[in-house]
Amino acid sequence: MSAPHAGDRENDPAALDPVEVLVARDEIRRLAHLYADAVDRRDLDLLADLYAPDADFGAHGRGPDACRRFFDEALAGIGVAVLLVANHLVDVDDAEHAHGQVWTLAHVDDHREGFIEQLIRYDDRYVRVGGRWLFRSRRHRLWYGVPRPESPFDQSPANWPERQVGVGTLPYGDPAWQAYWRRHRGS
Repeated sequence: MSAPHAGDRENDPAALDPVEVLVARDEIRRLAHLYADAVDRRDLDLLADLYAPDADFGAHGRGPDACRRFFDEALAGIGVAVLLVANHLVDVDDAEHAHGQVWTLAHVDDHREGFIEQLIRYDDRYVRVGGRWLFRSRRHRLWYGVPRPESPFDQSPANWPERQVGVGTLPYGDPAWQAYWRRHRGS
């Protein structure tokens, strides 16, 4: 990207209206929360909708179908994954580009390693396409993963509100979650 020119509002972040910057940051933060929700529920269509149409997914290719293939493969090896999003810093570069980082505390029921807790930092690039902020790219940077001696999903049902302790109805009752696992289990 070339250096901003005087009066070139599109390429000069200082020339952006402060309200526009606040709105952009809010829309981008919502993007990270939607990503966490889509991973939690295994909503591959929502995940694909959060990325730029030409986003690169390595060996899986580019674009929405590549996104679905990438996440379908990545999520097949884990059961429940709850991503708690925090400390999201966003820098708006210009009217169409931004970058940032977001911290995530993940609770993951991994089919090979058991129940684990992870602290992750995502380094993101964002792009505005058709008036919507989308991920251009995300880099998953693991700080740590810690196995837990017991999985909270090895308990009896809580049957809330009867009991406060036990397994709840989510994510197992979510339609997107059920559809994802029907495809993977062939039922």
